[in-house]
Amino acid sequence: MKIIDKLAQIRNEISIAETQFHRDQGSVCLLAVSKTRTVDEIIAAISSGQRHFGENYCQEAIEKIESINQADVIWHFIGPIQSNKTKQIATYFDWVHTVDRIKIARRLNEIRPEEKKPLNICVQINISGEESKSGISLDDAGQFIYELEQFKRLKVRGLMALPAPTDNFEEQRAAFSKLNQKLHDLNIKTPELDTLSIGTTQDMHAAIAEGATIVRIGTAIFGPRNARNDAN
Repeated sequence: MKIIDKLAQIRNEISIAETQFHRDQGSVCLLAVSKTRTVDEIIAAISSGQRHFGENYCQEAIEKIESINQADVIWHFIGPIQSNKTKQIATYFDWVHTVDRIKIARRLNEIRPEEKKPLNICVQINISGEESKSGISLDDAGQFIYELEQFKRLKVRGLMALPAPTDNFEEQRAAFSKLNQKLHDLNIKTPELDTLSIGTTQDMHAAIAEGATIVRIGTAIFGPRNARNDAN
């Protein structure tokens, strides 16, 4: 199946889930996870109307962004943030989904070019308490977002998480429900928070049921991930 057909299928699934779970049509943004994918594959998705792309590896992403060089394409950084990559991330990306340290936020704020709009960021939550994953605890989210308010070149949009994998729909919903409730609680003091970056190919429907505004889909669009030969 071609990328254009896979995109159409995923968009249809999102639309059906929006209806099923009483969400507004068009309220869920499809973020195509394009890490390890070729420029030609991304261009095929762009030609099919896809505009939001997520990348995990900084140098690989920059090469793609410069090659494609299309103003209406929105680039999201969704990988771990290394301190020595903050300049590139702040310069090239429109969104960063994985902020969980004030040190990193400060660097992104200082380096974000003045001619660009403030950098949209999501706070990464370690919802399942896994030692192998980055992110702060739900309990610390409110204080962390309060501290981020000092950075005027950043725009805090909401929360992101990648729960421990499970095939059980209700278990998937339970993890996402905690994030959804936390965002509602945070909205009392910070009403501009509007984003839940949750859900992948494996648990997209549960995420939409629990308020996802961005779902991060790679395999269902591009097929099995390509191997990488370098580290960046």
